[in-house]
Amino acid sequence: MTLSLIRQKLRRLPQRTRSILATCVYGLAAGGAAVAFQLSINFVFKATYGTLAQQSKALFLGGSFVVIMGSSLIVGFLLNLFCREAAGSGIPQLKLAFWKDFGCVPWRVVWVKFVAGIVSIGGGASLGREGPSVHFAGGLASNLAGLMGEPKQNRRNAAAAGAAAGLAAAFNTPLAAITFVLEEIIEDLNSRFLGSVLLASVIGALVVHGLVSKQPAFSLANNLEPSSWPVYVLTPVVAFAASMVGLLFQKSALDLRARRKEFTRMPGWLGPSMGGLVTWVLGSAVFLYSGSVAVFGLGYGDLSKALSDGFDWKLAGLLIAAKLIATVACYGFGGCGGIFSPMLFLGGMSGVFIGGFFGEVLHLSAADQIVLAVVGMSACLGAVVRAPVTSILIVFEMTHQFSLVPVLMLGTLVSQTLRVRFAKHNFYEALLIQDGHVLEHVIPPRDLQSWQQLPVSTIANFHPIMLSSLASGEIQKTLTAHPFQYFPVVLPGQPAQILSRREAETALAGQRPPCVEPAVTCLASQTIRDLQSLLVESGHGVVLVLDVAGGKVLGLITLHDLLRAQMSLGRDNTGADALG
Repeated sequence: MTLSLIRQKLRRLPQRTRSILATCVYGLAAGGAAVAFQLSINFVFKATYGTLAQQSKALFLGGSFVVIMGSSLIVGFLLNLFCREAAGSGIPQLKLAFWKDFGCVPWRVVWVKFVAGIVSIGGGASLGREGPSVHFAGGLASNLAGLMGEPKQNRRNAAAAGAAAGLAAAFNTPLAAITFVLEEIIEDLNSRFLGSVLLASVIGALVVHGLVSKQPAFSLANNLEPSSWPVYVLTPVVAFAASMVGLLFQKSALDLRARRKEFTRMPGWLGPSMGGLVTWVLGSAVFLYSGSVAVFGLGYGDLSKALSDGFDWKLAGLLIAAKLIATVACYGFGGCGGIFSPMLFLGGMSGVFIGGFFGEVLHLSAADQIVLAVVGMSACLGAVVRAPVTSILIVFEMTHQFSLVPVLMLGTLVSQTLRVRFAKHNFYEALLIQDGHVLEHVIPPRDLQSWQQLPVSTIANFHPIMLSSLASGEIQKTLTAHPFQYFPVVLPGQPAQILSRREAETALAGQRPPCVEPAVTCLASQTIRDLQSLLVESGHGVVLVLDVAGGKVLGLITLHDLLRAQMSLGRDNTGADALG
C-alpha cells in the first residue's frame, strides 16, 4: 500500500477517528524509539564501563579515557556536521518548535539526537536520557504526522503527543509525562491537547511494559514511609540543600555556556570533548578512591544502591561534588543529553549525605534515610525545571511509594520557594533567553485581549530589506534578490517611505524615477491593538516600526504578520481537539 493511498484512506475517516488513530501511531512510534534509546544506552555503557570496572585500575583509566574522548569527538562531529540544534537537552528546542514552528521538527534533528544521545550518554557523558527522549520522540511524531498528510502548520498535537509518550517510556512514568508536557512545553494544564497527550502517554507506558518491565525505575522496601519525627524536621533541610545544588548547577551551566559562545577560537566540534575530559578526570579520581563509576553516564547504579541497600554518606558527598562539576562541564561545553537524571542523582545523594550526617545523632533508621534521599530527588529536579507537580509525580511513579507523597509535597514547597527567590526563570527558559529568544515572542498569551496589549515588537520583523538609494541599479539588485512586495525607503534627511514592487518594476521599465509613498509608522512600544488600526489606515498593509517619533526605522510589520500571529493564537486557544 503506497503512502498516497494511506493518506487517502485516512482522509475518508471521521475527524475524531482519524485523530485517535494518529495519536496511537505517535504513541507507539515514540514509545518504541524511547525504549530503543534506553536499551542502546545501557548496552553501550555496560559494554564499556561495566566491563572496564572489572579490570585492573590501569586498564580502567586507559580504557575509559579512550571511550569518553572518542565518543565525545563523535558527538561533536555529528552535531556540527549535521545538526547543531540537536545539542543539549532538547526540551527547550522542542518547546521552541512547538510554539514558533507549529510543532514541525526537521527529520535530521530526530536521527542526530537519537544517535548522538546514545553515543554521548552511553559513552560516559554525565547527562541524562529524558531530554533527548522527549526531543526526538516529539520530532518523530511530527514527521509521522507529515507522512500521514498533516500540514506543517498543524503538527503541535503530534509533537506534544510524541513528547509525552517518549518521556513516559523513558522513565515508566505516564502521569509525570502528562503533567510535564502540559506544565513545561504547553504551559497550560487545561490545554486542548490534553486528550492526545494522555492517550499517547498511556501507550508509551504500555510499550515499555511490554518491551522492558512493569517494575518501577527504583525498587524500594515495601510500605516505606517516615517512621519518626526527625524525618519531618530534616525534610526541609534536605529540600533546601538539594534545591541549592540544583540552582548551583543551573547558574554554573548557563555561565559556562555563555563563556563558551564568547570564546570563538575553540571549534564547535571540540566542545563535547572538553566536557568529556573533565568528566574523565573526576570520574577516574572517584573510581580510584571508591570503585564507583557513578560520575560517568546516568549514575543510576549507585543511586539504586542508595535507595535500597544503604550508602556511605561520605562517598555521597564526594559524588555530589564530582557529579555536579562533570554535569556542568558536559552541558556547558555543548554535549548531547538531558538534566533529569543528573538532578535526580544529585538530589538523591544530597538526601543520603544529610541523612547520614545527622543519622547517628537523631537515630534515623535505614528507611528514614531512604525517605530523605527521595525528598532530595524531587526537590532538586523541581528547583531546576519549575514543574512542581511533575517533580512529585515522577519520583512517586519511579518508586511506587504512595506513602512518600506528603514529604515530597513538603520538599516541593521548599524547592519552589527557593526557585522563586534565586532564579527568575527555570533552566529551559533561561536557555532560550540566552540564545536570544524573547519568551513573550515564543509563547503567546492565553486570550485575545491580553495578546492585543502586547507591544508591536512581539510580532515585528527587525531585519527588513531597506533601500537607502533610489538609483535604478540599487532597485534592480534588490528586486532580483528579494521577492517582497514592499520595501522601506530610508533616504538621508527624509522621513521613511515605502516603495512597492509594482511601482519599482514599472519605473525601471519606463526608465523613470519611482514614486514612493509616505510610510505609516508606529513605535516599538505601542500595542498590537494600536497596530491594527494603523494597518487598516495604511493603503499597502505595511507599518514601519521606529525607535522614536520621526526616528530610526527598526523594523516593519505587514498585515500578513498580524494575521499569521492571530491565527496561531486562535488555533492554540479556541480550536477543538478531537480527543478533548
